[in-house]
Amino acid sequence: MSKQFFGTDGVRGTVGSGPMTADFAMRLASAAAQVLVPAGGSVVIGKDTRLSGYMFESALEAGFVAAGADVLLIGPLPTPGIARLTQEFDADLGVVISASHNPYYDNGIKFFDRSGSKLTDEIERKIEGFLENPAITLESGSLGKAKRIDTARIRYQDFCAASFPDGMDLAGIKIVFDGANGAGYKVGPRTLGNLGADVIPIGCSPNGKNINDGCGSTEPDLLQLTVPALNADVGVALDGDGDRVVMADENGKLIDGDQLLFILASARNRKGDLKGPVVGTVMSNLGLENALKAENIEFKRAKVGDRYVLKELKESGGIIGGETSGHMIVLDKATTGDGLICALQVLAIMKETGKKLSELAAGMSKYPQTMVNVRTKTRLDPDSSSAIQAAVAAAEDELAETGRVVLRASGTEPVIRVMVEGENHDQVVSIADRLATVVAESAA
Repeated sequence: MSKQFFGTDGVRGTVGSGPMTADFAMRLASAAAQVLVPAGGSVVIGKDTRLSGYMFESALEAGFVAAGADVLLIGPLPTPGIARLTQEFDADLGVVISASHNPYYDNGIKFFDRSGSKLTDEIERKIEGFLENPAITLESGSLGKAKRIDTARIRYQDFCAASFPDGMDLAGIKIVFDGANGAGYKVGPRTLGNLGADVIPIGCSPNGKNINDGCGSTEPDLLQLTVPALNADVGVALDGDGDRVVMADENGKLIDGDQLLFILASARNRKGDLKGPVVGTVMSNLGLENALKAENIEFKRAKVGDRYVLKELKESGGIIGGETSGHMIVLDKATTGDGLICALQVLAIMKETGKKLSELAAGMSKYPQTMVNVRTKTRLDPDSSSAIQAAVAAAEDELAETGRVVLRASGTEPVIRVMVEGENHDQVVSIADRLATVVAESAA
């Protein structure tokens, strides 16, 4: 049975439109409580810096408390921080109010189970089954309570710092940190500063509407300009909820998730503590696969979405995986994708080796790759269109063994993502444009 509300990363949409309304949030909390929170159980709720976070926090609190759950209100904190605190407080459920890298006028709600892992499709379907009913309200003596946790940020900072090697610090390293005006705007600079780095913060002045606006991992231009302008050693950019990271080397060149994955995996491999295969996605650059193969590192591809990367890691016994976008998972350091912890692991490699980030990334050559997002009026399955499939087959014949074509529907919006990569940049762009035209015509 397909899901109506849950996408690849929780429930997401434009605030004020279904499903992102206060009424829906309260019913969602009630449904989740009935599936996952036993009588007398507890729920951790965190959020990013969007203006609508206040509204959804109150609605979720009401739904959970009415269903008999105690609520621990964390306030703004990166998504992986909520996963960690769900474990630390022995809560039954963790809830994050965030639309990740989307603009401020969108928002979303995603869940972690008591182990700090994202919910399975089966559990999400069970929750949706309860959404057909009104939110429940227990009798007064069975209602839950709510309180704010003032130590949350310090607890998460300490957890991130503990992922850094014992006896090592960041003294002598100048870091430009871009918090995307989001959930990591405090914990990022403070964690790096506490480890001894000279930190220059940008994108760390949220006002409720400027999250991901001209800053962060999805718009890193300012980071790339600032690093060389201030003679910094490296730049770090999170997205709005802090589960993605991209970096900039000393020259301002962007280092994306594929390159970070190569840096982490190759360093672990040389030290002899890399376990299992490295896991990317169908969108991971072919250059990553080839670079890992050259170092005798097994590579596997999962569906797009960090939940699927995590699933493949667990099934194959791997510990390092991620996406081109910067969703990075280091399983022996955290239970879910964590941008700050990933950045700390890369910074530790720089410190251990004495190499610049540009030198660490030089071992991987990226194939030219282009992505075209085709917006459709309604959701479209590209596999259901004979015209699209014929165009894809022709493109694959043209590329032969030197490239790849991937078409996939976005899990959060009515968009078909057309990705083409190969050895020749002009050929890649031409094929992607032709395919995008066919997709647009098929969706008309």
